[in-house]
Amino acid sequence: MSVTPDSIQVLLKSENLGDRLRGVNQLRQIEPAIAFELIQHPIKDQDTRVRYAAVSQMSSLGQQNLASSQEILRDCLQNDPEPDVQAAAADALGALKLTQTFDDLQQVYQNTPEWLVKLSIVAAVGEMGEPRAFYLLEDALKSDNELIQTIAISALGELGNLEAIPLLIPFASHSDWQMRYRLVQALSRLGGPEAQKIIAELAMDQVEQVAQEAKMAQSI
Repeated sequence: MSVTPDSIQVLLKSENLGDRLRGVNQLRQIEPAIAFELIQHPIKDQDTRVRYAAVSQMSSLGQQNLASSQEILRDCLQNDPEPDVQAAAADALGALKLTQTFDDLQQVYQNTPEWLVKLSIVAAVGEMGEPRAFYLLEDALKSDNELIQTIAISALGELGNLEAIPLLIPFASHSDWQMRYRLVQALSRLGGPEAQKIIAELAMDQVEQVAQEAKMAQSI
C-alpha cells in the first residue's frame, strides 16, 4: 500500500497509538509542504511520544513557514507539560535559527528545573549564534551538570565572542577529557593569542584525542 497524504491523515487521526506514531514517521515520505500542514495535528496529540516525534521533525519541516513554525514551537517550549517535548522544541528553534525566540528560550532556561530542557536551550542558542546568549552560556558553565557545561563550551565557541576565553581557560585542566576536547574546538573557533596558548598546552595532553585535536587546530 502506497503512502499518500490521505493515508497518513487516517493514521494521524487513529485512536491507536502505534498508528499515530507510524503516521508521523511517514510524513518524511511525502512533499514537505504537505507534511508541514499535516504535522500540526500530532504536535497537539494527547500522547507524549507522538508530540515528541512530531516536534522533532519541525527542525526540517519548519522551513516551509518560519513565522508559523516560530509560534508553534514557542508554544511547545513554554506550555507543553513534558520536558522531552520542550527540549525538542528548543532543538528545532535552534536548527531553524529563529533568533526572535531568544527571550523565550532564556526565560524557560531560567525557570525550568529540567536539565534536559536546559541542555537543549544551551545548544540552541549556540546554533543560532545569538550574541545575547553570552550571559546565559556563562551561567551554563557554572552548572553542576557536566553535559550542560560541555555544550556551553561549544556554544561559546560558536558565538565568537573573545570575552569567553577567560571563562573557558579553567576547563583546560578539567578531569573529563571530552570537555578538554570540546574546549580545543571552541578555542580554535575563537582564535587569538590567548586561545592559541591554551591550545598549545593541550597539544601535549595525555589523552591522544585531545592532543591530536589541538595539533590540528595549530595547523589551521
